[in-house]
Amino acid sequence: MTKLRLSLAIGDYEHTRDLATGDVRAEGIDLSISRVPIESLLFRFLRYKEWDVAEMGLGPYASLLSRGETGMVGIPVFPSRMFRHSSLYLRADAGIVHPSDLAGKRIGYAEWAMTAAVYARAVLQEEGGLDLRSVQWVQGGVDQAGRVDKMNLDLPGYLIRHEPTQSLSDMLLSGELDAVISARPPAPFLNGDLRVRRAWPDFFQTELLYWKRREIFPIMHLVVIRREIYERDPWIAKNLLDAFEQAKQRSLARLRDMTVSGFPVPWLSHHIDFIQQEFGQDFWPYGIDPNLTTLDAFCDFAYEQGVCARRLKPQELFAESTHLQSRI
Repeated sequence: MTKLRLSLAIGDYEHTRDLATGDVRAEGIDLSISRVPIESLLFRFLRYKEWDVAEMGLGPYASLLSRGETGMVGIPVFPSRMFRHSSLYLRADAGIVHPSDLAGKRIGYAEWAMTAAVYARAVLQEEGGLDLRSVQWVQGGVDQAGRVDKMNLDLPGYLIRHEPTQSLSDMLLSGELDAVISARPPAPFLNGDLRVRRAWPDFFQTELLYWKRREIFPIMHLVVIRREIYERDPWIAKNLLDAFEQAKQRSLARLRDMTVSGFPVPWLSHHIDFIQQEFGQDFWPYGIDPNLTTLDAFCDFAYEQGVCARRLKPQELFAESTHLQSRI
């Protein structure tokens, strides 16, 4: 029988590698896979829908869905997850000791609906008691001037200006900004410029305590299918989910194999043991139920911050056939 040919764009991940190499195949589907740098992938798919299936930011996807734009259908595969206390950078001489000190200050960001920014703002609000509407927000490119906010959301009550001529990094160094939220570390920080520091220098311990307290493991990206493709062949959602799960499990088996150095990292097995103690045996779960706490919290954050026009339910984000797993 002829297999359904689909194009898939995904980042270069160890846990999707076996799909890219063909060692794992989705039943009934012949995938043509493009591994694309993540910023380019997210921009191209959101703007041009170049592929049948693609990785996408959870924030923009939820924002569009909440506004009745249903051109994509999600499956609960989460290629990228990151705690985001590490994504807040401060001007070292700004006098910021506690997140509440940012009230009335100027914070730069790249795009309001960017998933990393949603979680980072939630941390400022929940952990630091910061009123997000008390901040002067500046939108622009982190290291390159001229970045446009693709979603262009209406955000009443927020003080926002767009900066087309300067990068946020340059503004941070010059004193025009007090802080920047960025998924990628700003260039001055990477270059060792002491004028820029993280808000939480020991972000690992801070994020670990956040996990223990909230049991939120932030989801950055999911996988989506163009709706016309899904509606023509709805079975592909579950078959793709199963293939992604199989590829992930194979990657975890390699990670746990202590026979050889599969990854050039010393004491990796010790770290895996630690992660399993904290998160459980499957510490990178796909599916809705194992991620319900995180998804529910994200839906709250996105609605409270104006990213979503209404409060979504986690189940709305995903194809119906992926809501339940069969049991033997």
